[in-house]
Amino acid sequence: MLCTKKFLPLLLMFVGINVSFAQSFVANDDPIALALDSLATEKFLEKAWSKPVMAKNSKFHYAPDSIPVFDDFVYESRLAKLDAVSPFDLVYNPTVRGYIDLYANRKRGQVSKMIGISQMYYPMFEEVLDKYNIPLELKHLAVIESALNPNAKSKAGAMGLWQFMYPTGKMYGLDINSYIDERNDPYKETIAAAEYLQFLYKMFGDWQMVLAAYNGGPGTVNHAIRRSGGKKTYWEIRQYLPKETQGYVPAFIAANYVMNYYAEHNINPAVPKKHYFELDTVIIKEPLTFDQISSVLEVPVEDIAYYNPIYKKNVIPAGGYILTLPKAKIGKFVSNEQQIYDMLRLKTEQQGGMAAATMKERQATHVVKKNEKLATIAKKYGVTTADIRNWNFIGKKGLKPGRKLVLYLKDGSSGPTAIPLENTGAPQTNVAAKETKTPENKKLAENKTSKSATYYTVRKGDNLYKISQHTGVSMQELKKANNLTDKSKLMPGQKLKLKQAA
Repeated sequence: MLCTKKFLPLLLMFVGINVSFAQSFVANDDPIALALDSLATEKFLEKAWSKPVMAKNSKFHYAPDSIPVFDDFVYESRLAKLDAVSPFDLVYNPTVRGYIDLYANRKRGQVSKMIGISQMYYPMFEEVLDKYNIPLELKHLAVIESALNPNAKSKAGAMGLWQFMYPTGKMYGLDINSYIDERNDPYKETIAAAEYLQFLYKMFGDWQMVLAAYNGGPGTVNHAIRRSGGKKTYWEIRQYLPKETQGYVPAFIAANYVMNYYAEHNINPAVPKKHYFELDTVIIKEPLTFDQISSVLEVPVEDIAYYNPIYKKNVIPAGGYILTLPKAKIGKFVSNEQQIYDMLRLKTEQQGGMAAATMKERQATHVVKKNEKLATIAKKYGVTTADIRNWNFIGKKGLKPGRKLVLYLKDGSSGPTAIPLENTGAPQTNVAAKETKTPENKKLAENKTSKSATYYTVRKGDNLYKISQHTGVSMQELKKANNLTDKSKLMPGQKLKLKQAA
């Protein structure tokens, strides 16, 4: 009996530790843990680091393999310091402790890479968030969304650093097509995220609630508010939120902690090849492939892909898109830009023949039949199910009969409902130049339009001058027929009359 009493305090302490651990443990299939794991499996990130990969921790002089352990009081004190200068309620509790353990102990290697990547993206995040008058701490939101992996893709189909779904990306003006996905454009998606966060704050007026709405959606948060009896703070409505959203704000608090105190945990940032301020951009005037850029600028294709995650097929298509590279390489490109275009055009024309034909694509549509499966459609057209998902947003409900799917087929493939792209004249010599025309074909198209068409559908980048040149109808006639002024804005998809009704 005495022996039991003697060891009872130790027994209770052991039980208390295990209960606390059980409450705070984060499962390996947690979305935040999975995002961290993507840093270890994403191939394009293998080229992102300098050698040696790890910088030496010179602040605390830990042994290389040391993993420091701290008690709850230390975590609580450190978070209190961050909380004192933050509009967020950075509290400490067992759930927060669980995510701190995930970052600082279980996934230390991935966190080292993530901190290294932050040197690429955090300066840009801060610049955009400051412009929109949004707390700079929200740069850590991308940590829990994607672990700062610009190619991150969730099981639900969310993409990019800020994990935008297809409809939300479209709503905020992000272009998504066969060749590009601007959800993977770090700068454009950050602007979209800032606008969305601003919208959510106007709705809820509380940054913790904004975080919950960013994860679960505004409707989910409003539903939890009603179930709670009208409570207005995150911690008051938390029990009425979905399980993932219940862990979302604690994960954000833990991300704030680890991104400020990683050195105290003996986590050494991986050293990126380039930092944000060592990069520059240039607008590409003619379509180019990564292979072409690599051959001219002597930059590995893998590096180009790392700096330009927006491009799906290692192709920069026509349309004034941007190339991002280290400043020295951009300088070389700008200094020799026209010579580069001329040289690559000549080289491509000389290759011609079969090489050109194999790169040609055309657009097709497929009308979904009753009980038809995605795999069946993919097999029918010689594409993959992943391709079809990328070209078309397919939600949780799957395919519905009668829906039209957009497909991009290589020359030689066929299908009963295939519809070729417009202006598929002479064989093209570059997959990126799918929408370009030879002077001869352009003239034919113009003559055809001016003689037979009565309407013109406005395309992206069009203005009255371009439409006038394309259709042969004067700008004055276009203005008169459509009640337009010099200040009128044209929208893609808008139909313009080419002549007044008799």
